[in-house]
Amino acid sequence: MIRSQETRHRAAVAVLRMLGITAAYYLSGRLGLLRQVSVEGSVVTPLWPPTGISLAALLYLGAGVWPGIALGALLTVVTLGGSLSASGAGIAAANTLAPLCAYFALRAVGFRRELDRLRDGVVLVFLGAMGGMLVSATVGALTLVLSGDLDSRHFWQVWSAWWAGDAMGVLMVTPLLLVLRKARLPRVGDRWMEASALAVVAVGVAIVATRSPLSMIYLLFPVLVWAALRFQLAGSAPCALLMSVMAIIAGTGRVGPFAGHTVLEVMLNLSILNGCVALTALLLGAIVTEHNNIRRETELACEELAALVEELAPRPDAEGRADGSAGPG
Repeated sequence: MIRSQETRHRAAVAVLRMLGITAAYYLSGRLGLLRQVSVEGSVVTPLWPPTGISLAALLYLGAGVWPGIALGALLTVVTLGGSLSASGAGIAAANTLAPLCAYFALRAVGFRRELDRLRDGVVLVFLGAMGGMLVSATVGALTLVLSGDLDSRHFWQVWSAWWAGDAMGVLMVTPLLLVLRKARLPRVGDRWMEASALAVVAVGVAIVATRSPLSMIYLLFPVLVWAALRFQLAGSAPCALLMSVMAIIAGTGRVGPFAGHTVLEVMLNLSILNGCVALTALLLGAIVTEHNNIRRETELACEELAALVEELAPRPDAEGRADGSAGPG
């Protein structure tokens, strides 16, 4: 009876997890489609959040949650197309397979979810985002070509836009979700003023940089450096996502530095900008965290060594007996 109850409880928890992942995928997909663009008749987005959510879910819960990702992808495709076709099923399969491939690749190289080492940031960029999302872009674009929905002459334009959107989803969303796992509300005396100032400056600079016609995008990077140096990934990841969203809104609206450009030029500029922002936030935050951990470990080792030396050092009374002055001869 007890085992039966435990089994039912575990099954209920697993189902709830699946439904939660499905809902998160679908809702984030709807948000991503708010800024969709059409490249050669195919709908793509500069940032596709479901890929980042899918990879984070796999890193947290394991490969067994893939049905929730698949169901979310199917619902998104059906909502976008109005019905489920063979090409839609292929696209949903590609969107499920890509984060799974990224997950297994990260596991193979010993990736740690804490992102407290530079190597973790590097492998997330090159294996999780750039490498893993080759699967969804390639399979998805090929599916469109084989179904007749995409002319083969436009394959690479759609492929590159698809890959960039999926990769940006991993680079922007996955680190933020991973850092939320260990996020805690700071105490009253813990740099509240500096954190508030950073938030205000980040919002103001993002608006100016993405809306000004003077091409002031470079203003974003000093703010990212400030966030990473002072708050590590917990500060740089939200700032990077904010800046990416503001840039996408400006790019799809053709305002500021994106005015007067074609769709492909806007997608290229957004991909380069978002990639640079994500790399700066992720890698610099990981470097600072790794250095802080090394410093703390060094300080702890020094304290332990000092305590050991004090424990082994001879006491004054023992010294006196060793000198022969313990009593009359």
